[in-house]
Order: sequence, then C-alpha cells, then structure tokens
Amino acid sequence: MTPTAPALQVVILAAGQGKRMRSDLPKVLHPLAGKPLLAHVLETARLLQPQGICAVIGHGAERVRDAVATPDVVWAVQDEQLGTGHAVMQALPRLAPEGTVLVLYGDVPLIGLTTLRSLVQAASSGVLAILTQEVADPRGYGRIVRDAEGRVVKIVEEKDATQPERAILEVNTGVMAMPRSRLDDWLRRLGNDNTQREYYLTDVVAAAVADGMAIEVRHPAAAHECLGVNSKAELASLERRLQMNRASQLLESGVTLADPARIDVRGELACGRDVFIDVNCIFEGRVTLGDGVRIAANCILRDVVVGDGTEVKPYSLIEEARIGARARIGPYARIRPGTELADEVHVGNFVEVKASTFGRGSKANHLAYVGDASVGSGVNIGAGTITCNYDGAQKHRTVIEDDVHIGSDVQLVAPVTVGKGATIAAGATITKDVPPGGLTLTRKVQETRADWRRPRKK
Repeated sequence: MTPTAPALQVVILAAGQGKRMRSDLPKVLHPLAGKPLLAHVLETARLLQPQGICAVIGHGAERVRDAVATPDVVWAVQDEQLGTGHAVMQALPRLAPEGTVLVLYGDVPLIGLTTLRSLVQAASSGVLAILTQEVADPRGYGRIVRDAEGRVVKIVEEKDATQPERAILEVNTGVMAMPRSRLDDWLRRLGNDNTQREYYLTDVVAAAVADGMAIEVRHPAAAHECLGVNSKAELASLERRLQMNRASQLLESGVTLADPARIDVRGELACGRDVFIDVNCIFEGRVTLGDGVRIAANCILRDVVVGDGTEVKPYSLIEEARIGARARIGPYARIRPGTELADEVHVGNFVEVKASTFGRGSKANHLAYVGDASVGSGVNIGAGTITCNYDGAQKHRTVIEDDVHIGSDVQLVAPVTVGKGATIAAGATITKDVPPGGLTLTRKVQETRADWRRPRKK
C-alpha cells in the first residue's frame, strides 16, 4: 500500500515595508500585471492544493488583509520585523502540527508551479529541502556553503560572509520546504548574533545539519522565477518579463502580435484562431476573442467577449461588454459596462454606448451617445444623436424598435419608445412615444432676418 503524502501547508512572508519602493503602499500590494504581488503568490500556492495557507503580514497589515482577503487564507501579524525566522514563528500557532511546510515570499511573484511541486516532493520524506540557483553576480544573496563532499552545511547571509564565502555563486532563493514536526525546535534554536540582529530562517539549515539531516536541493525551472521586488526599477523589469512570457504563450497558440514587446495582459486573455493584435493594447480581467478577431492599436478591453470576425479599430475602450460576430467598433469608440451588441453591429468614431443592447446590423457610426437603451435590429442612429437618459435623479430607458432610422442631431428624452420602422427627422427633440412607420419631426418654420447684424467686438 502506497503511503499517503504528508499534508502541505504554505506560509507566505509578506510583512516587509519595502523602503526602497519609496511608497506609502505596502510592498506586496504593488501591482504586477494588474494584480498585487501577493495575489500572484497566492494563486500559485492554491494550485498546490494545500491544507492551509498562512500569510504573515506586518507593515500596512490591515491594507494587505483588505486587499487580498479570501476565506482560504489565515493571517499572522509580525508587529516587529525581526527577520524571516521571526516571521515564521508568528505563523506557528496557525499551522497544523504535522505535514510539510512550504515557505514562500509575497514579493517573489513569478515562482512556478513545477518548481514548487519538485521542492515539496523532495521534502515529503521528512527532510529539509531548499531552492537554490547559480548566478553570475551573487551580490545581495545568501550563499550556499557546502562541505568537501558537496553536501550543504549552511546558508550564510552576505553581510556575515567571509571573502571566500562571498565568492560562491550558488545562492539561496529563500524558498524552502520542511517537516512541520521539526520546525518548532529549529526555530527555537535560532539566534540573532549577526550584523542585522535578526533571526534568519536560513539558519534552520545549520540546525538540520547538526541533527544529522541531509539537505535536499532543488533548482527553479527558469531563472527568473526567483526574482524578487525591492524597488520600482525591479518591479518594472518583472512586469516586462512577465508580459514577454505571456506574449510568447500567445504566439505559440497562434495569435499574431504586431510587436510582442508592446502588449499588456493584466488578467486572462483567451483567443481563437487567426486573431491579430496590434501594438499598445491592454487586456484586463477576463477577455475572450473569437476566431479572426482583429484588435487595432491602442485599444483597452476589460472583461469583454468579442465574437468571430469582429474588428476593433484604434483607440477604442470596451469594458464589461459582449460584442457579437462580424461587428465593427471604433475608432475612438467607448463601450461601457452592461452593453451587449449583436452580430454585424457598427459603433463608430466618438460613439459612446452604456448599459444598452443593439440588435443585429444596427449602426451608430458617428458622434452619438446611447445610454440605457434597447435598440432593435437594422436601426440607423445618425451623427449627434443622444438618448437623454438622466433627469438629474433617475435613469430612464429608451426603446428603439427594429428598422428605425434616426436622423442627425436628435435628442430622445427618456422614457420614450420609437416604434418599428419609424423615421425621425434631423434635429428633432422627441419627448413622446413615436408610432411605428411614418416621419416624425419637431421643426419650426425656417426664417431669415435680412436686417440682422452680427455683434462685433469693441
């Protein structure tokens, strides 16, 4: 009978202030690809299906808790930041007494699932497993010290290292997994006799070696996984690295990108076949693009579904909306939340649509505002037309039935219904329901005053 693997518990250290960020925002809340750094780490931790997750917070604790609060995370507070070992001590009361404990960092957001699974597997037999990597420039990192047989004997922080130790290129990433049953004892044996006067979690390695335990070593699947964020420059570097990774995935899936270095995916982007995305486009939340969709330059899409063959022209902003197949949006269109556009709809330049539905083949090609409206099929809305949906206190709905033709510069004062097949002449102000068919206009007789003179400046 195969023994059951020990239950996994994850501790995420997220208490640091991040002084080099030069910001009032706690470091782990700085956004990467549209989400807080800590949220990225939490997402990866959840993929391991742990028994529990404990986040250790300190600087800006309430802000951090409020920003990423979820039922599957318990919180421990490190009131004084006295080192990584001290931080894990604060988590001990929140941990079950058995199983494996994986320690992650809230400012190391790109750590990969494959890497963590390998590390947890190495520790599952009841040993201490650490994640290390070799770097060309080890400055700033703790060094992995090995004996003559190549066995790990300790980790020494750079400020406490001798000159020979500083020459070591194998460095500590900080990520480690260990048996929960040994953790209390190892942490009790930590001291702060070092230049920082802190309790280093890395000193549990020497404690484990002193107990006769061999240290398992694993390496990240990709070098960038262990990059942390300590400054705005490092945050910007990680942002571009993550976006390039996402661009590579899109290219491999068959998406055509005009320039992989000029796309931002700040959420989830799912694409069909033969999708084209031009430069400087931003995708936020969950965006789905159907087959043959073309997104032109400088567009922003947030929580949007776009049907097959639709073209979004430059400088369009689309939020929380659904767009049908073979539609044409923009340029310079704004589609606001709650909008649903059917197949073959045209929403043109400088047109704003909010909380409205458009039936198949309807068009608003120029300079219009359509808000809180139900627009039927085959409707044409002329330039300068607006739905007057707000009376200063309440929003009211406009209903435009099928095959309506609305001329330029028309005001539809809601609540109002325009009947099927009606035509509204240019310049009309509609305050009452319009019957089906026929022409509705509200013009006065045109006159010219020949003796009138235009005022002139004195």
